[in-house]
Amino acid sequence: MKIRPLEKRDLPYIYQQENSRKVMALWFQEAYTSFDELQLLYERHVLDQTERRFVVEDKDQFIGVVELMYIDGLHRHTEIQVIIHPDHQGHGYAQSAIKAGIEYAFKVLNMHKVYLYVDVDNAAAIHIYKKVGFTQEGVLRGHFFAEGKYHDSMMMGILAHEFIAN
Repeated sequence: MKIRPLEKRDLPYIYQQENSRKVMALWFQEAYTSFDELQLLYERHVLDQTERRFVVEDKDQFIGVVELMYIDGLHRHTEIQVIIHPDHQGHGYAQSAIKAGIEYAFKVLNMHKVYLYVDVDNAAAIHIYKKVGFTQEGVLRGHFFAEGKYHDSMMMGILAHEFIAN
């Protein structure tokens, strides 16, 4: 498994993910994107220095996406998001992808902290994040709306020295 920068050729896979209600509910986002809109977003964000988007692949096969969002150069922190295609879940890709994204954040971007939000009911994801070294920092009540209801969201974080020691 490896991560590489998102390319225009990956947009059909992203389009498929972004129109899956099950997948996008994990990111607390609406599953509604036209392919034209996706192409415009790609063009608009390809040079944006406050985010990095990576494709997770194994043997040249698209597995999912890991993203560093809201990269803050002053406070040296960023949010991380990962989505593994349902066909590839349960094979350790999420853990490997999150580790690769965190390593990039700390060793390449010189971040001090990486954080994420996860639905408090998503036990599988919470388990993976704790295994990698994330610590629960708090719970935001009714913070995200997805699938017709409000969800409590756990905020988790990991500091550079914690990741390096892990």
